[in-house]
Amino acid sequence: MSTAVLTRSTSGLSLSRRRLGARFASARTYLGLAVIVVWGLAPVYWMVITAFRHSDYTFDTTPWPTHVTLENFASVFSTDTGNHFTRALINSTVIGAVTTAIGLVVGIFTAYALARLNFRGKHLVLGLVLAASMFPGVALLTPLFQLFTTIGWFGTYQALIIPNISFVLPLTIYTLTAFFKELPWELEEAARIDGASRAQAFRMVLLPLAAPGLFTTAILAFIASWNEYLISSQLSNDVTQPATVAIAQFAGSKPHEEPFTSVMAAGTVVTIPLVIIVILLQRRIVSGLTAGGVKS
Repeated sequence: MSTAVLTRSTSGLSLSRRRLGARFASARTYLGLAVIVVWGLAPVYWMVITAFRHSDYTFDTTPWPTHVTLENFASVFSTDTGNHFTRALINSTVIGAVTTAIGLVVGIFTAYALARLNFRGKHLVLGLVLAASMFPGVALLTPLFQLFTTIGWFGTYQALIIPNISFVLPLTIYTLTAFFKELPWELEEAARIDGASRAQAFRMVLLPLAAPGLFTTAILAFIASWNEYLISSQLSNDVTQPATVAIAQFAGSKPHEEPFTSVMAAGTVVTIPLVIIVILLQRRIVSGLTAGGVKS
């Protein structure tokens, strides 16, 4: 009798310890997530707070909105001090859209070839693509500057779009290759048996299935192009400079004044389109990111 009671008490104690350990593990997980969220969003929060703060109180350390004003946003879009932020936003949109479209088209066909076709050197090609993504962009500044100056492309849209395409292509190819590998072969083979060519099976069967991956890749490519600064700062002029370069060249209303509040307001404006895109397409982004990494 006593042995049975001891056994039950021991098992109950073990169960309590397991439950307590599970609670501690869950608490550590949520604590870690909270730290990551605060670490990532704290600079964004401070940027927004400073964007709405009067320039006379730029260095006020109050952690909530004080001396709220909209003058900073008005000065961002004003051309009185030589800033042309509206034109820069249009340039960023054009450069990002064209870069994403070309990078996605080339990436789709390349990824399909790497995922579906068997040819010699396929893994070498994928390795070269990954190696290209790790190449430092600063090493390309001098040769690109010399090349585009020689052929008369300096300060043109193509001088900004072509390097951006080379930067987003490794991302699109690698992401879409992993996604295409997970699509079922049987559907493509069934379409081929029904009389469809390889191109028709690809266009009518595989592409609709790959829509989540295409949306995810397109959004990531657009964000990468939208945020690019290094190459654009050297190859653009006053007419073609994107928003990232325009923000770095903001001038204050007074000589030798650094317009911190206007810069923060411009940063807030630049961030808004990306936030809207992610919010509207978050389901497709999540499904695209997870679909390529789950084995059937």
